[in-house]
Amino acid sequence: MNIQDLEPRIVFKFFREILTIPRPSKKEGKIIKYLLDFAEKYNLKAKTDKAGNVLISKDATASCKNLPTIVLQSHVDMVCEKNNDVVFDFDNDAIQAYVDGNWVKAKGTTLGADCGIGIAAQLAILASNDIEHGNLECLFTVDEETGLTGAFELEPDFFTGKILLNLDSEDEGEIFIGCAGGRDTLGKIAYAEVNAPEKEIALRIDVKGLKGGHSGDDINKGLACANKILNRLLYPFFDDIEINKFDGGNLRNAIAREAYAIITISPDKAVEFKKHAVKFEEEVRYEYRSTEPDMKIIVTETEKPATVIDSKAKFSLMNCLYACPHGVLAMSREIPNLVETSTNLASVKMDGKYINIATSQRSAVNTSKDDACACVAACFKLVGAEVLHGDGYPGWIPNPDSSILAVAENVYEKTFDKKPLVKAIHAGLECGLFLEKYPDLDMISFGPTLRGVHSPDERLDIASVQKFWLLLINILKELK
Repeated sequence: MNIQDLEPRIVFKFFREILTIPRPSKKEGKIIKYLLDFAEKYNLKAKTDKAGNVLISKDATASCKNLPTIVLQSHVDMVCEKNNDVVFDFDNDAIQAYVDGNWVKAKGTTLGADCGIGIAAQLAILASNDIEHGNLECLFTVDEETGLTGAFELEPDFFTGKILLNLDSEDEGEIFIGCAGGRDTLGKIAYAEVNAPEKEIALRIDVKGLKGGHSGDDINKGLACANKILNRLLYPFFDDIEINKFDGGNLRNAIAREAYAIITISPDKAVEFKKHAVKFEEEVRYEYRSTEPDMKIIVTETEKPATVIDSKAKFSLMNCLYACPHGVLAMSREIPNLVETSTNLASVKMDGKYINIATSQRSAVNTSKDDACACVAACFKLVGAEVLHGDGYPGWIPNPDSSILAVAENVYEKTFDKKPLVKAIHAGLECGLFLEKYPDLDMISFGPTLRGVHSPDERLDIASVQKFWLLLINILKELK
């Protein structure tokens, strides 16, 4: 079945169009143009701000003139992750999506349903003539995935509505009323390139087949971090190897699913190392037997590099990666099964002068977020690394007395004959930043079911899109 033939057809029609438009974070020009062209085609009012955020407005239908203005919101950028063996240009290529049973997936890349399906639902309502609604303001923000720039730079008078429906959640049947705040911590280890030892051979070690995933929503699912696994494999041979390359992960908001290193080692020790790698793979596959069944560790001989990093940098890198925490740091004491604080050892990259270790910390409690950042920074400082922190973003404090929440709960129960779950989420949403600019906003967040978000395993549950759509349009009607 073609994607555009799925139900609800009007939503998947626009989703299919969105998949053809490159929209990496900070490079949203093509999707912004698409939205402005859409507004012109449907004779709708549209405007942009300095950050690139787009607002498309639609007047109320005849029966709903007296209803309050509703803001529908999603972000236009997507996480650009691919498998290492896939050739793909996120700046120019269309996502190669396909239907696989009950899911929509992409061939070797992220799908971009986060938050492309939210965009599609907004456009479907704007393009429709048979949906009852009050005045609508559809807000499309930029750069949510790498810096929340659009939300940070949103002007206080860009929209007028006092009720906002965020369409960026990933579990159908759940309505979210709070989220974690976050901050990035970067460690920079200076290194020099020195001549590789004579009479040594080179090995390339690949950690592959991990699931990866969203560094907030998936951090408590027992997934392995490729950077941690690779460093753990190398560490017992610290005195026997030199490192030419260590590269793992890509994005601060994704759990690292692949990593590789190029090392030099004496031929005798290489035999020992290969045996160690085989045994190590068996051990870690057992440790992660229920969550990472496809984990692979591959050791191959490769062309010997001319240089390796200096011994001080090797010491700093390997000890820092071992000491640096990764995963859940604390669970909520008030909300069952909710992660309160976590950290993600996201990526390790070498640029010729520095080894850049990117991490991200999240917490529903600002002081705990600061504490997690300090913990990671201390690991970096102990090995002499330079430490940089991002600006961070606030959490969204739950409001269980929200009026729009009461409406949404009632609509969900009437539509599907069961109650929705009302939750907070450990992932970051833009809602906390919106509240800083618009303190009177009443907000909820919901969406269809997505899995494997921020990884090439990202997939969209088809049946959940129909329920997401019905909930959205019925909330608009119920306000009548």
